Amino acid sequence: MIIQNRIRNFISLFAGTLAMVTGFAAPAQAYPSKTIEFVVHTAPGGGTDLFARVVTDILQKEKILAQPLLVANRTGGGGAIAYNYIKSRRGDPYVVMTVATGTLLTNAARPDLGLGLDIYTPLAFFALDPQAIMVAADSRFATFKDLIEAARKQPDTIVCAVTSPGGSGRLALYMIEKATGTKFRFVSFKGGGDAVLAVLGGHVQFTTENVSEAFASIEAKQMRVLGMTTERRLAQMPDIPTLTELGTAVQVGTGRGFAMPAGVPKEAAAFMEAALEKAHKSKAWQEFAHKNVFENRWMGSAEFAAYLTKRQSEMQDFLQSIGLGQKP
Repeated sequence: MIIQNRIRNFISLFAGTLAMVTGFAAPAQAYPSKTIEFVVHTAPGGGTDLFARVVTDILQKEKILAQPLLVANRTGGGGAIAYNYIKSRRGDPYVVMTVATGTLLTNAARPDLGLGLDIYTPLAFFALDPQAIMVAADSRFATFKDLIEAARKQPDTIVCAVTSPGGSGRLALYMIEKATGTKFRFVSFKGGGDAVLAVLGGHVQFTTENVSEAFASIEAKQMRVLGMTTERRLAQMPDIPTLTELGTAVQVGTGRGFAMPAGVPKEAAAFMEAALEKAHKSKAWQEFAHKNVFENRWMGSAEFAAYLTKRQSEMQDFLQSIGLGQKP
């Protein structure tokens, strides 16, 4: 026993000496080895928050990731608080940004904010969450035509609820105004859930936010959808016309996906991309996407990065048109 212990001690001493001489070290701890934070730029209850919680739930329940996952709502500044946080965590693979493309691209397109696409490592695109024109069930606007005609008669008086001045809901409203020659007012809220509540409470007349954020209210017949911003009618809501059908060619939506901060290890980004792809292929995600009227589509890291770059150019044109695209 004494001889065996001396042999073990000698081997340990030799290994330690070899590490110091050759520069070899013990292998780094495998990724991931601790809690991963999923950052959401909106308040709890909105579409982005719901998306983050559904996907993280799938990652854990399907045992795709064994480590704890924390959804953290970092609200404020039209998303700038969350995006600056991601910027400050450069190289940290234990932080994942829940992407809503409209708000992310709005911030990226403004040079005064310093939140360009170069602060992210795109991971995965899950789906397009379409915008819709939605009113309370007892609204005086029975059709999209009613809403437009009222806006023409009383410009700048009918109020729309959106989540940020440059998000997808605001973009949809801008495109409707441009196509119909109308002028609406808008009020920004911290999340799509708050925008829906404002409509239900009669504080605003309608919202152009995501269908997913109002779906429970639509099913309960508390809200009505006047039109969709999709290319064609969705199988989930076959009776709802597109705005294109109604003579207003507006097609816009919120891309749902995930990104890490820039500068993270390539192995960690590849690992998380693969984990998210498994979640996207799961039955739970497919059912959620169908129920929430998503246009379901997978994009990996490289394709998602190219998509964001293309969309950023479009967003810059929009922001310049509404006075947000230039440095003050």
